[in-house]
Amino acid sequence: MRELKDLVDVARRAAGRAAAFLRDTTPPSEADWIEKGPHDFVTQADRGAEALITEALTRDVPGSTVMGEELSPHVAPAGEVAWIVDPLDGTTNYLHGYPQYAVSIACAVGGALRVGVVHDVARDLAYWGGAGLGAWQGERPIRVSRVTEPRHALVGTGFPFKNLPMLRRYQDQFAAVMGATSGIRRAGAAALDLTDVAAGRLDCFWELTLAPWDVAAGVVLIREAGGIVTTLDGSNDVLQHGSLVAGNPGLHRWLTDVLRSA
Repeated sequence: MRELKDLVDVARRAAGRAAAFLRDTTPPSEADWIEKGPHDFVTQADRGAEALITEALTRDVPGSTVMGEELSPHVAPAGEVAWIVDPLDGTTNYLHGYPQYAVSIACAVGGALRVGVVHDVARDLAYWGGAGLGAWQGERPIRVSRVTEPRHALVGTGFPFKNLPMLRRYQDQFAAVMGATSGIRRAGAAALDLTDVAAGRLDCFWELTLAPWDVAAGVVLIREAGGIVTTLDGSNDVLQHGSLVAGNPGLHRWLTDVLRSA
């Protein structure tokens, strides 16, 4: 258990360092935005933050590997200790000064997700969790909500903005969920959306097109906070490019059924 907490501490230090770097860095002008794909931007701030994180993680845990969104997206999260990093989740928000973006660092040990850290950059809040250690905001434990009635639920989501052919399917899902709940929110940073589920601010969440670095840390937080996270088809293997459904135990199954039927 002490060794796992050591990995948590390594991730927290690296995330905090990257968050400080991002707060001290002026977002680049529009002329310097790089479009990796449709509606998908990257900047030197993302890459600089990832370089800082990678240096810190591999220094403190020699022999560990890093899969990072910007510098090493094709590195398989293999080996005894493998880090899964999103140095700036919510880049478009960051570029516009919209205060919803985060540093996300997860750790797989022996192939299983064991550690998750999400640092809310604008608010300077650190969330962390580890297998058997619970989920925390700083030194305060967090738990998923106790809402059980769908009509009372507040649901988070993300748009399939990188895969517009999926939009029609998503719109049908959106309509079904909207008609049955108290509201839907889309803030544009999946790592923080999942943190909000873990902390009970959102009752559940879904998205159709996510990458491992978008979700890995948040998955740990939700599971340690008493929630459930799967793909839309019900698989617990969420470290793939694809769908994610998360929520408290009472609403996860309901949301999955609604989405499938829509």
